[in-house]
Amino acid sequence: MSRSKVVIVRKRNIRATDSGSSKIREMYHLGLTSLAGQKTSADAFHFFFKDKDRIGIKINTIGGKTISTSPTTSIALANLIVDSGWSENHVVLWDRTNRELKEAGYRLNLNKAGIKVFGTDSNSVGYNRNLVAFLNIGSLFSSIQADTVSASVSLAILKDHGLAGVTGGMKNYFGAIHNPNKYHDNNCDPFIAELFSTPMIHKKHRITILDALKVQYHRGPSSHPQWAENYGALVFSEDPVAADTVGWQIIEKLRAHKGLPSLEEEQRAPKYLKTAEKMGLGISDLNKIDTQEIEV
Repeated sequence: MSRSKVVIVRKRNIRATDSGSSKIREMYHLGLTSLAGQKTSADAFHFFFKDKDRIGIKINTIGGKTISTSPTTSIALANLIVDSGWSENHVVLWDRTNRELKEAGYRLNLNKAGIKVFGTDSNSVGYNRNLVAFLNIGSLFSSIQADTVSASVSLAILKDHGLAGVTGGMKNYFGAIHNPNKYHDNNCDPFIAELFSTPMIHKKHRITILDALKVQYHRGPSSHPQWAENYGALVFSEDPVAADTVGWQIIEKLRAHKGLPSLEEEQRAPKYLKTAEKMGLGISDLNKIDTQEIEV
């Protein structure tokens, strides 16, 4: 991989809780078509996914309604996928627990009809019984990631993280295993990269979309409204490392604007990104990332 592409779509005066899903759909359309080099959203999705794919959209709801991937943002993406030709039964929005999903404003749906919304802790779901042992990783995977879906989107909210420095599309998959608490030493390095490199994730991951409509740029990952900014952007990339690298720069920009020290100065730079690049998972060198910014 010599170069990577990241597309940032920004819309003025839009918020994470904006009820106008048509605005979010427009942002998705522009980001996806620009990234895929296609004319329509449907063509873009067919570029990223196969017709028979069962598509999992891994969201992040640990922060409650204040700082989680909002239902407006994620359901708009799921509906756009369905409108592009996939059955509702083949699209699932998911995270660790039903409690966290409900606290973030989601309405659960495990029925046959409609887009599925549920957590790993749902009855008859749970974790796959086969332990995945890979490098320093030893975990049970959510059966949603392991068995239900054949293709995966990481739709993660962009946040500062007290240990990793940045929590974005790659760390979002910590919510796919039963023991994420084991992997936070040494700024979560090399664990974020190694978890992503497991076949259960790497072979299924298709695209990272960072929800940067509101960014927690300090004291994350929990919600601190005084250090959150309505940034009004969605970030798209096929390269998970490049997406998180550009997300890191957004956080640094907001921190500098507020007079805060850099993550490097706080000894919290996201070291996992260089590790991920060395493992061949993507590009962390900004000089090798082509960033396209679209203002709506």
